[in-house]
Amino acid sequence: MEFTAQQIANFLNGTVEGNPEVTVSRFSKIEEGKPGSLTFLANPKYEDYIYHTQASIVLVNDDFTPSATIHATIVKVPNAYTALATLLTLVEQSRSKKTGIGSTAFIAASATVGDDCYVGEMAYVGEQSVIGRHCLIHPHAYIGDRVTVGDHTIIYPHVTVYDDCIIGQNCILHAGAVIGSDGFGFAPDSENYKKIPQLGNVILEDDVEIGANTAVDRAVMDSTVIRRGVKLDNLIQVGHNVEIGEHTVMAAQAGIAGSTKVGRHCMVGGQAGMAGHIRIADEAKIAAQAGIMRSINKPDTVMGSPAIPVKDYLRSSVLFNKLPDIYRTLNRLEKEVDELKQNKNK
Repeated sequence: MEFTAQQIANFLNGTVEGNPEVTVSRFSKIEEGKPGSLTFLANPKYEDYIYHTQASIVLVNDDFTPSATIHATIVKVPNAYTALATLLTLVEQSRSKKTGIGSTAFIAASATVGDDCYVGEMAYVGEQSVIGRHCLIHPHAYIGDRVTVGDHTIIYPHVTVYDDCIIGQNCILHAGAVIGSDGFGFAPDSENYKKIPQLGNVILEDDVEIGANTAVDRAVMDSTVIRRGVKLDNLIQVGHNVEIGEHTVMAAQAGIAGSTKVGRHCMVGGQAGMAGHIRIADEAKIAAQAGIMRSINKPDTVMGSPAIPVKDYLRSSVLFNKLPDIYRTLNRLEKEVDELKQNKNK
């Protein structure tokens, strides 16, 4: 598909500066732009590239003011990154979608599959499960018994959805994701550990995206709940009975221990870890590799392990490399004070 700068500007409610008739048919990174491609500038760190890029069109924010000549046509929009996402979504939606049931797919006789769905080769849909309309169930996906999958949901290869779980509408489950595996529940019994049966389920509300090889454990009883609009990156662990609030995002390798409640619109950096049975306030921001050992009761930004408010952490980090010198100075001062005391006593 090919579009002119003016067509793109009209679609995004933006304005053109440069040749409105220049056309593009693909996307590129700004540092690797080539003629016929569209790119964007949202991060000021990449501004230098806009003056040298070979891309034909560059999306920029309305408030961007160039400091040198730009050879590309620019389209000014309120938010260049969001505008790019809108264009990428448009292109994705224009691509043809697979439909039909693969010859080696297994769908239980008691299961229901909605209209215009795709169930790929070797995919499995268990007893009494209900698949909504316009869903894509890719090859080798496993959907257990009594599972509900909402309309327009995409389940990629090798996803496993255990029995009794509920997946909402417009969800995306990437390859290798596991929804509803047993929570890590064991009771000490003499020298052994006795497994605690995990009898609950997992509920993913609408518009949730689960990254590749992420695991969301089923509850001991009741439900582990991932609220509407949550986005989880790859390789994340969500423990049993956890609840994650609406529109919270978590980066790769983060982990949440059992029964923790994470608020709405939170941002969690990569490799951050949260202890069990705590609460995270709405709009809290947790930096990468932070260790959260206790509840966060207000929308702070925290950092470090154990995590503390980010300003306190940054002030403390200035001293980390100086600690050996501070320790030596402290020892010297202690000796001098002792000598002064001894001399005074004499």
